[in-house]
Amino acid sequence: MTDAEKSFGQEYDERGNVPLGGYAVLMAAFTAMAGGTVALARKRGVGLPEQVPPWDVALLGVATFKTARLLTKDKITSFLRAPFTRRAEDTTAAETMDVPRGSGLRLAAGDLASCPFCMSAWTAAGLMGAYVFSPRAARVVGAGFAAMTLADWLQYAWAYTQQEAED
Repeated sequence: MTDAEKSFGQEYDERGNVPLGGYAVLMAAFTAMAGGTVALARKRGVGLPEQVPPWDVALLGVATFKTARLLTKDKITSFLRAPFTRRAEDTTAAETMDVPRGSGLRLAAGDLASCPFCMSAWTAAGLMGAYVFSPRAARVVGAGFAAMTLADWLQYAWAYTQQEAED
C-alpha cells in the first residue's frame, strides 16, 4: 500500500486499514459486468423483461441468500476465499468464520469473500443475468438453491427438535 493510499484510508477511518482503492476497483468490476450483461443482451437481441413476477423475485432472493452463504461461509468453498482470507474459526453447520487479510485490493477482496451480505449483490447480479438470457434455466438453478435453503432450515428444525426431546 502506498503512502497516498494509507493517508486516504487514514482520513476515512482512523484505523487506516480501509482499502478504499480496492473497493473502487471491485465496484468498477461489478459495474462493468452489469453493464456488459446489458450490452450483450442488447447485442443478441434479448429483451429485458417488462417485469419480474413476485414468485421469481422470491425464488431468486432465496437462491441469492444461499449462493452468497455458500461462497462466503461454506467449508467446501474455502479454497476460493483462501487467497484473500484466513480461517478464524469453525462455526455451526460446516460453516467457517473467515477474516480478510492483506492490504489494498487483496483486503477489499477478502472483505467481499467473507461477507455474505456483500457477496449477495454479486450473486444476485449473476442470477439476474442468467434470468435475462434464460429465465427457465435461472428458475431451475434458483429452485435448486432454494431447495438447499429449505433443507438447511429443516436440518436446523430437526436438530432443535432432537435437542428439545433429549432435554
